[in-house]
Amino acid sequence: MATSETTSGQAGDLVDYEILDEGRIARIWLNRPEAHNAQNRTLLVQLDEAFGRAEADDTVRVVILAARGENFSAGHDLGSEAALAERRDGPGQHPSFRRDGGTRESVVEKTYLQEWHYYFSNTCRWRDLRKITIAQVQGNAISAGLMLIWACDLIVAADNARFSDVVGVRLGMPGVEYYAHPWEFGPRKAKELLLTGDSLDADEAYRLGMVSKVFALDELADKTYEFARRIAQLPTMAALLIKDSVNAAADAMGFAEALRHGFHIHELGHAHWSAHNDNKFPVALPPEVPDWRTAKATDLARRDQP
Repeated sequence: MATSETTSGQAGDLVDYEILDEGRIARIWLNRPEAHNAQNRTLLVQLDEAFGRAEADDTVRVVILAARGENFSAGHDLGSEAALAERRDGPGQHPSFRRDGGTRESVVEKTYLQEWHYYFSNTCRWRDLRKITIAQVQGNAISAGLMLIWACDLIVAADNARFSDVVGVRLGMPGVEYYAHPWEFGPRKAKELLLTGDSLDADEAYRLGMVSKVFALDELADKTYEFARRIAQLPTMAALLIKDSVNAAADAMGFAEALRHGFHIHELGHAHWSAHNDNKFPVALPPEVPDWRTAKATDLARRDQP
């Protein structure tokens, strides 16, 4: 029988921290269900703090990353007032010079530094967390939602889970900042999904090896907990040696370098679009392409696939 203690969850918290199995398992919940767990920077900072708390706790052996509500995550929050306010300050906020002698906001530099800090280095750090991590996914994991689950060692999914990265077809970008697509999907499937914006269902993600287990939606939390308990029985040192060995093998095949290269290509996409849209960010979209900056999170999360 699972014992549970929720030790955070204050009003306004976007991330909850739950203790299970006498402290051997920590379950971190994305707690913005009304926005389908769209990731503003406050959520990402709180998530990093929760991962850090689990890493610092010697009793914790396994960390489950879960999400409350209908969908795991609709991706980066690009349109809410809170998200827009967060992007007005931070790393890279300095002017650049115009040819007429005036100054303007340096959008490319600001975007590069902020995305490196909030999106890329965060995700890389979570991938190397000194715990075994399991993503527990239901509903849609869209774009930046993929970054969160790909940082985990294992992924389990409800039978209604769908996985997609739509930044290519919606923003003209090559993919999200943590560019693990070829490693997770395979090269040709990655090209197909990025060029079309289509999604994978849980069964296809399982066949590709991205997902370890598929459970019925109403059993997802309990089955994920049982799965985590099996892994938590392994001695911590043995589990970390396995994690380090597999991650090192992927890095020797070029994974870490490919991630860094993919991030720079992503930022080049921002520079290209900024140059053609009066240096504005987020960029304008063609009228036939739905705008995920202004669409409700519900509309994005429930998008139909061809």
